[in-house]
Amino acid sequence: MAKRYKPPLTINLIWNPSDIGLVGPILNLMLKTFSRDQDKPFSRSLNITMFYFSSSNGNEIPSDYPLPLADKSISFVFTSEHTLGNKKWKKYVEGVPSNQMQPIVPIALSNYGLNHLGSLSGLNCIRAFEWPVNNRNLIATVFLAHEIYRHGFTAGISGDVGSDSSIKLFLSHSKSESTGPLYSKKVKDFIDNTNMKHFFDATEIAPGFLFYEEIEKHIKTSTLLAFGCDTYSSRYWCQREILSAKQNNRPVVAVDCRIGYEDRIFPAASNIPCVHVATSNELSDTDVLRILSFAIIETIRFEFALNSLKTYQQENWISGGCKLIARPPEIRQFLKRNKTNFDSVCYPEPPIFSEEADWHAMAGIEAYTPLWNISQQDELMGVNLGISISDIQSGDFSNIHTHPDQLIRLAQDFARHTLARSATLIFGGDLRKNGFTEFILEEAIILKNRLRDQTVHIQNHLAWPLHLEKKELTAWRAKYSQIMDTVEHPIPYEVSAGISSDVFLPPTSTENSYIWSRSLTEMRKNSIAASSVRVCAGGKAQGYKGKMPGVLEEIMIALKSKTPILLLGGCGGIVGDVCQAILEKNVPASLTQDWQMSNNVGYSKLQKMASVQGHACDYEGLVSIIHSIDLSELSASVCLSKEEYQTLMVTPFVDECLHITLKGLRGLRHS
Repeated sequence: MAKRYKPPLTINLIWNPSDIGLVGPILNLMLKTFSRDQDKPFSRSLNITMFYFSSSNGNEIPSDYPLPLADKSISFVFTSEHTLGNKKWKKYVEGVPSNQMQPIVPIALSNYGLNHLGSLSGLNCIRAFEWPVNNRNLIATVFLAHEIYRHGFTAGISGDVGSDSSIKLFLSHSKSESTGPLYSKKVKDFIDNTNMKHFFDATEIAPGFLFYEEIEKHIKTSTLLAFGCDTYSSRYWCQREILSAKQNNRPVVAVDCRIGYEDRIFPAASNIPCVHVATSNELSDTDVLRILSFAIIETIRFEFALNSLKTYQQENWISGGCKLIARPPEIRQFLKRNKTNFDSVCYPEPPIFSEEADWHAMAGIEAYTPLWNISQQDELMGVNLGISISDIQSGDFSNIHTHPDQLIRLAQDFARHTLARSATLIFGGDLRKNGFTEFILEEAIILKNRLRDQTVHIQNHLAWPLHLEKKELTAWRAKYSQIMDTVEHPIPYEVSAGISSDVFLPPTSTENSYIWSRSLTEMRKNSIAASSVRVCAGGKAQGYKGKMPGVLEEIMIALKSKTPILLLGGCGGIVGDVCQAILEKNVPASLTQDWQMSNNVGYSKLQKMASVQGHACDYEGLVSIIHSIDLSELSASVCLSKEEYQTLMVTPFVDECLHITLKGLRGLRHS
């Protein structure tokens, strides 16, 4: 197989499930802080891929260890009496791979967690059991973010946790009023008088030195904190410091501490994150921690974004001649192009809206993100893209190490980029109660206004009797009428005898469940027939309404009808099991009748009734079909190489999934 894509950084989280009461809040904090918030899909936040290693109970261990999937893979290992006192867990934790590319950061949940040997021997632990109740989340954020910065982005790490690997902060403020000096001094004093000094090196202009020399010297290696009081933007040296940070391509965070009114915000002090703090005589410790956490997170985001773009460039995903920037472009950068000899720039996802970008063409510069360029607006026009993406059960992370939220991020990004390229998305199923499909509808509304496109680009197929909930369905249709067509499928003829087609039939008996399964099968056949290609990811292996897991049935129908399919197995679920069966020629438990009957109440009765009617799921035949798949033919049908398709089947990285999928879809459209 060809050389695999490696992102600049991944995070591994390892814990004994007996500690979930203590670990759970930290896991949630890390997911919210270091991975893109699924509820804010347009935010310019961090999006580091995280892998989870745990088990179903405290006496079992994960089936494997973290792999070196990135240039740097940091393993946060949560330790306690449950990892030290349990022989299996003690052996597992002390055997976690550790080297320069896979550093370990132990997080002790109790005093017992300080005593591990093996891979953890001699490592300084984060003492989570000492974190105070007040501001616990903010303190945790700073501690965890510091380790990510230190191990992920500081060159020549030697184990030092002091100033050599600390983040340097340049405190920029106006001295013409009291707020700026007071707040910046509070931040510096807080750093100097706590153990935060190990994390931050706060810089001010030293007396007796030339201002401009000190500014240039310190800002080149610093994150600039701009304390935006009422007079900030009107002061020459404040403007100079902002300009220096922008010219040196440094992270900048604005601290909004205005008391009344500022008559003009300095234009260069925009396009940056901003944190608001309450104005008072003294900055609170909570606000100081908020400022410091935002500063370190933005510094990590900045470095991670640039390193990611460099990796994309090395992979030839973006042009080798473009300039890489960690923020959306600014006009001052464009005016310098004659001196720096660039005519295109690439900045991190997501793309800015066209209204903001309308001056790019006027300046004669092409600005784009790794996955989006305005020239690609119509490249998938005419492609009817069937979507078989469904959520998965929350696992115990013993075998599958990706979080279920990863699938939502994949679906959001996939919908955004295919709709923006004028594809038509075809769904089979009720979209009303599903979080990420609701996002897709909202995204379609935004794109309709943004691109001024009157074409309907979403088609929703509903099986009988799902379209009979009149009141709710009517309101839902009205809300999305301009961007979605709903296709209602009737009850299949062979099960319609004695059934009122206008009355909702709940699946509360075996007979009713069989009618539902037949209706779902017919709807899926029709929605796939309307699709020129099908994209499959995730999918529950239990808790479904049809004769087999829904995404699995859609895969089988697509294979039988020779509809091209793209299998994205890295997020797990039933698609992950199908990919495993194709690649390893084994039989995952979820693809057996015995497992399905054991894990789905009433399924054995449904299968028995369906068998009498000739419509049962034949799991042995299903597996035989999957094992007979020729990967070369499967990949050729979607205009990808065998190696590219194999990567698509296993990669856990959303950006790699999107890159390969879009390449295949472009090829299909022009084939």
